[in-house]
Amino acid sequence: MAKKAARKSSGKKSKARKKTMPLGQKLRRWVTRAGLGIACFFLALVLLYSVVNPPITHTIWSEWRRLGKVERDWVPIEEINPIMARSVVAAEDANFCLHWGFDVAAIRDALEDGGNRGASTITQQVVKNVFLWQGRSWVRKAMETSLTPVVEIFWSKQRILEVYLNVAETGTGVFGVEAAAQRNFGVSAANMTPTHAARIAAILPAPRKRSVTDPSVFTRRRAAAILQGAATIRADGRADCFED
Repeated sequence: MAKKAARKSSGKKSKARKKTMPLGQKLRRWVTRAGLGIACFFLALVLLYSVVNPPITHTIWSEWRRLGKVERDWVPIEEINPIMARSVVAAEDANFCLHWGFDVAAIRDALEDGGNRGASTITQQVVKNVFLWQGRSWVRKAMETSLTPVVEIFWSKQRILEVYLNVAETGTGVFGVEAAAQRNFGVSAANMTPTHAARIAAILPAPRKRSVTDPSVFTRRRAAAILQGAATIRADGRADCFED
């Protein structure tokens, strides 16, 4: 009887403790649970998209709402001319094969330049395009910084580049290099010439402001530099991680 009474007394005290839990502690518990839930959700998406192609992105959805339609044709990386992949890497992230999501040297150079140029790697851009949204905010940047190494862990470099080549905005209402090749040159991504690839890569930082078919002097010069860069990264082995 004494033991039963002791158990009942202990149970009552436990209930009393639960009832009198401070509000701050309850909030911390819910915040922790919410944070873990969000983390698990994004981890599940990262794992899913390592083998399943993302059906849509926030940017594609936004443009579809704005324009009423978008052009996008997903193609596996094996059906994209390798010069396109090399051109994109040369233009956006020459050390793509050498880092794990963040190019420290590029970040340092950008800071020394006063922040007038970007230092986002292709992996960071994939994270932003596939999992997050456009725009500048500390929340988005913090999430991008957290998700980038996770993607690098679970995706191969080839998969990262394949997704990038299919979700990157390549013109007004145009997404991916297949749609860009079809619209601008009337060919598939597999049949693009080096010039086609360099032109598309040259407009990537500002696809709504630069023209592939009527390039400015700046875009032509950038495309020429990209062609040289694509040849360089192939020669020095910086394309090995995404080419067979």
